Amino acid sequence: MLNIQVTRTTAPKQKPQDETKLGFGKIFTDHMFLMDYTAGEGWHDPRIVPYGPLPMDPATTVFHYAQEIFEGMKAYRTADGSVQLFRPDCNASRMQDSADRLCIPKIPVEDFVQAVEAIVDIDRDWVPHTDGASLYIRPFVFATDVGLGVHASRHYLFVIICSPSGAYYAEGLDPVRIYVEDEYIRAAPGLTGFTKCGGNYAASIKAGELAEEKGFSQVLWLDGVEKKYVEEVGSMNIMFKIDGKIYTAACTGTVLPGVTRRSIIELLHDWGYEVVEGKLAIADVMKAADEGKLEEVFGTGTAAVVSPVKELDWEGKVALIGGGKIGPLTQKLYDTLTGIQWGKLPDTKGWTVKVEPRY
Repeated sequence: MLNIQVTRTTAPKQKPQDETKLGFGKIFTDHMFLMDYTAGEGWHDPRIVPYGPLPMDPATTVFHYAQEIFEGMKAYRTADGSVQLFRPDCNASRMQDSADRLCIPKIPVEDFVQAVEAIVDIDRDWVPHTDGASLYIRPFVFATDVGLGVHASRHYLFVIICSPSGAYYAEGLDPVRIYVEDEYIRAAPGLTGFTKCGGNYAASIKAGELAEEKGFSQVLWLDGVEKKYVEEVGSMNIMFKIDGKIYTAACTGTVLPGVTRRSIIELLHDWGYEVVEGKLAIADVMKAADEGKLEEVFGTGTAAVVSPVKELDWEGKVALIGGGKIGPLTQKLYDTLTGIQWGKLPDTKGWTVKVEPRY
């Protein structure tokens, strides 16, 4: 159990008046959580302090060698005014996996969850009341040694910041167009594709911008070896409903093991669907579309929850999906998962965690 010291702000910010215009990641709450790591001492000095700049030396190693990991999760306000989290233990476990790969000391799952609950409790008034809006939570860890030289740092800082964010689909669940990227790659076996580290996202920006210039919303990445098997989309996992079965890439080192992905698969199993986790060639996806067997395609992730896809473009070929409309299974998954997250549907899976007022 962490002994978290709390220093409340003496200058609270003005909260947004119009929650329909929150956007994403633009506004931040009054406080942040901090905890230090020192080699030989471990994690220490957990504290919540007023949100503000972090003083850092220009030679801080994270700037030069990118030893950094992060998570993304949300807090939701239910109809009775209480606040709850969705599977925070899964985010904690995934951060441990990321930490192991990046040679960063692991944060115990129970400490991670306690820290998240604490900062959300302190800033619970920032959790939006508007339907579809939520409090986005960004935990991250980075190396804080000062000096140049490629080796694991001996000091780290664990930070959690929070941002009230609007509904991802402000005007309804609108299917998107996806560009299949076959020149650049996102990940390869043995690298960091399964982790949530900033370098993965930095490397994806080039292809994403090129896709946007062509009018597409996201990039579908292929495998880094043969450039033929589908892996994931931008910041989401992706699933394909082909002839009644659900196909998605396996999390075997190059694909991020999404918490939403994991939850969707559990729901699909409950509903009797066969879910195939493995290699799926983009050529077979396009062939299925030609044969009328590609019934639905959707991305899964924390921000969007479920994102329907209406078009795939690969090597000049176009696959149109569902007449450009959201499919019935995609809609059911979205309604069910968001219903559980916002407390509108009963949580029979034990996925939600109520944030009790303690501070």
